[in-house]
Amino acid sequence: MFEQAQNELSTLRDLMRFSVSRFCEAGLFFGHGTDNAWDESAYLLLHTLHLPLDRLEPFMDARLTSDERAAALRMIERRISERLPAAYLTHEAWLGDCRFYVDERVIVPRSHIAELLREQLSPWIDDPWAVGSVLDLCTGSGCLAILAANAFPEARVDAVDLSPGALAVAQRNVDDYRLGSRLRLIECDAFSGITGQRYDLIISNPPYVNAESMAALPEEYRREPRLALASGEDGLDFVRIILREAPGHLNPNGILIVEIGNNQNELELAFPETSFTWLDTSAGDQYVFMLRREDLV
Repeated sequence: MFEQAQNELSTLRDLMRFSVSRFCEAGLFFGHGTDNAWDESAYLLLHTLHLPLDRLEPFMDARLTSDERAAALRMIERRISERLPAAYLTHEAWLGDCRFYVDERVIVPRSHIAELLREQLSPWIDDPWAVGSVLDLCTGSGCLAILAANAFPEARVDAVDLSPGALAVAQRNVDDYRLGSRLRLIECDAFSGITGQRYDLIISNPPYVNAESMAALPEEYRREPRLALASGEDGLDFVRIILREAPGHLNPNGILIVEIGNNQNELELAFPETSFTWLDTSAGDQYVFMLRREDLV
């Protein structure tokens, strides 16, 4: 089929139709930046052809060279045969206008905390320039740490992860954003490598997938590091560590921001005496909670 496509398809419109048909036929799962076959096809083809990612229509009837067509078809075939998220094929992921390098050593960035950082955590933080220290726990690709450094220009940022591979990816992104003088990467398990350190703000998008959901993950999600996804039977194992240890690492009036996926009910049942504040995001107000140090002590 792909050999026939190489001989018979000539325009980007032809390739878009072919890609959408093949993706639907293969039953691919979407959720790493797109949620349907059309958007996924558009992204992969525009990236492969070095075209602006937000400008599909002007190029739809442009004819492709044989080399361009071959490269585009290889990308489509890999997405189907390897079941890799698109971000691993292109080695890039976007949070808003910010691009990050990614590969299979890290999960594909998609945190709701990113949009909160674009607003500098308003209204919960009155003066972004007064934030002097930030910790990003389970940093992965370093994307949230980088967004935090941009949001709070006077802050020193520590970014912690247990995975050496993830930290190598994060280092590449830190270098790309030229933040090496303000952003420190630390290899350790949870808070073990930052004894005695305190912060005005701690953010975390930790592992939070429960055992039942891990067993049912689509193939595309199984390509991501299990270490960054699984968190015990109820998905709260790592969050329990955060809630236990965070008070000792927050300054007075310091803020803790944690993303927990679909575990709001489980969390509130597990910690009935804790007054969680649930923050509004574009996806809803049940995915990210905030606590002040005084709420935890």
